[in-house]
Amino acid sequence: MTYTTKDLDTDKLLALYRNMLRPRLIEEKMLILLRQGKISKWFSGIGQEAIAVGVTMALHDDEYILPMHRNLGVFTTRNIPLYRLFAQWQGKASGFTKGRDRSFHFGTQHYKIVGMISHLGPQLGVADGIALASKLKHKNKVTAVFTGEGGTSEGDFHEALNVASVWQLPVLFCVENNGYGLSTPTSEQYNCNDIADRGLGYGMESHIIDGNNIIDVYSTVRALAESIRNNPRPILLEFKTFRMRGHEEASGTKYVPQELMDNWAMKDPLMNFQAYLKEINILNEEDEVSIKAAIVSEINEHLDVAFNEEAIIPYKTIELNDVFKKFEYQDINNNSNLNEIRFIDAISQGLRQSLEQHNDLIIMGQDIAEYGGAFKITDGFVEQFGKDRIRNTPICESAIVETAMGLSIAGIKSVVEMQFSDFVTSGFNPVVNYLAKSHYRWNQNADVVIRMPCGGGVAAGPFHSQTNEAWFTKTPGLKVVYPAFPYDAKGLLATAINDPNPVLFFEHKGLYRSIRQDVPTDYYTLPFGKASILKAGHDITVISYGAAIHWALETLDATPKVSADVIDLRTLQPLDTETIFKSVRKTGKAIILQEDSLFGGIASDVSALIMEHCFEYLDAPVKRVASMETPIPFAKQLEDQYLSKNKFEDALKEVLNY
Repeated sequence: MTYTTKDLDTDKLLALYRNMLRPRLIEEKMLILLRQGKISKWFSGIGQEAIAVGVTMALHDDEYILPMHRNLGVFTTRNIPLYRLFAQWQGKASGFTKGRDRSFHFGTQHYKIVGMISHLGPQLGVADGIALASKLKHKNKVTAVFTGEGGTSEGDFHEALNVASVWQLPVLFCVENNGYGLSTPTSEQYNCNDIADRGLGYGMESHIIDGNNIIDVYSTVRALAESIRNNPRPILLEFKTFRMRGHEEASGTKYVPQELMDNWAMKDPLMNFQAYLKEINILNEEDEVSIKAAIVSEINEHLDVAFNEEAIIPYKTIELNDVFKKFEYQDINNNSNLNEIRFIDAISQGLRQSLEQHNDLIIMGQDIAEYGGAFKITDGFVEQFGKDRIRNTPICESAIVETAMGLSIAGIKSVVEMQFSDFVTSGFNPVVNYLAKSHYRWNQNADVVIRMPCGGGVAAGPFHSQTNEAWFTKTPGLKVVYPAFPYDAKGLLATAINDPNPVLFFEHKGLYRSIRQDVPTDYYTLPFGKASILKAGHDITVISYGAAIHWALETLDATPKVSADVIDLRTLQPLDTETIFKSVRKTGKAIILQEDSLFGGIASDVSALIMEHCFEYLDAPVKRVASMETPIPFAKQLEDQYLSKNKFEDALKEVLNY
């Protein structure tokens, strides 16, 4: 291996050596502990240390790095106390996830490291968000994100590169090409000569770097990082390297030809650099022994700290309280001026006034800028707030949700518009696995609102008409809001944006231009977890939300002899069970109407809660009314048959006559 030290002095060369040696010695110790059963799993980076160390040393300490399984050198080069890493791997409280996750599935704001999740791809888009925040705040910072060659086949990789290129974000996309995705060789992973070739397709600069040559890695990345700080843009880096051990230790390496293993063993980044330093008289045997002894002593000392720490004692209250970041709701409602507006106008006003309240709030979505969005909700926003804050996005729901997560990590709120709630499926993974779990895992909130235009009754067919709230109410870490009236929509949207936790905000398309109401003209908020009692009665409790609440009211208006409590849930997570239980205990009967199909919907859980908490007060079985167990059809006569609207009256009479 050839080294060109250029302007690197002795101290820098020795620092590169020590920083590679440290993770190597830690790994060798971890492999022993793994065999002893003292840690549960290990993903070895032996043979790849030069990449993690070189990139980390090339960046400033206040620049974010998003590493992978095999990037122990990132964590050690940033000088994270080793006992905290060891405690993390043993599931101890002084680790970074309080025993809730293992391995490198964690982040730390103090050291500007954001760990990966097992799905690999989402962190690439998260890096886009962090870089976007740097660019918007004129910080001139670089963000580096790692992936393996296998991960470049995921859609998130392509979406993230495309967004970064379109927006010219200062991101270093670092691909560690180590030859195998678990056991699948690169010949079965992609059909181009080099991953770096893909940069051309995204209009992006790219480079191939010898990932085992620490000087090449450090010097090249340092120069590129400095260039990006002065001229923000993304760069794709392919590091050629090799994984000398299995994907994880249980996998082994039997699928790798021995000749290939032998050839790469000769290219060991640490051993070659150590020999080079001896050759140029910067390192001698005595220095080598001394440096190793100091690192081994540090490892053993910190292992003792981690091993001697008591095991975690589980407390339900602590676990439940850490799912969401604490949010102190502030009631703002000092406006006596009212104006009758449509549901859609309330959403637009809520967004506009929140943009005025929060100077760095970003809105992202397809066609939301000059075009004003598919429903014209953001029409005129660009003229008032500019394109930095009202951002048209490529058609890539996953990357935009991830970008919103990255913005939150960097301290910026965002609202993401799904053009239709149906399209959230293309971004489902980062919603339920990244946004929902980050605060519980490592105390990082996702300050993101995802707007979800939803619902049927508008003859839009199976892909533009779903009301899919139940997909998210069962995912701990997400809040779900579903208003039915303009007043609620505007106030709850303001609260959703104020809330530092991820909120799915459902807006029924059929209500946009059909429902009008007097709404305060100025900014105001409404609390989550507080249902609205629209009618008071004594015969039965009617529970619903969204467009279905209007169907229930229409039916009750047509049957004035029925005296009903009508409860509009407004928020589904958190759910106002107190109001539900109080009403049911009064009336003795309950019917729940939802637009979604029956099985697994909100009505099922509300029904179960009533049965568990109000059984002795019931005079009839709880009744659920929902749409057909089919996808929602297009033709009006089929859609009318599908929707639960026309089933409600008969079901109501059935319960009343029980």
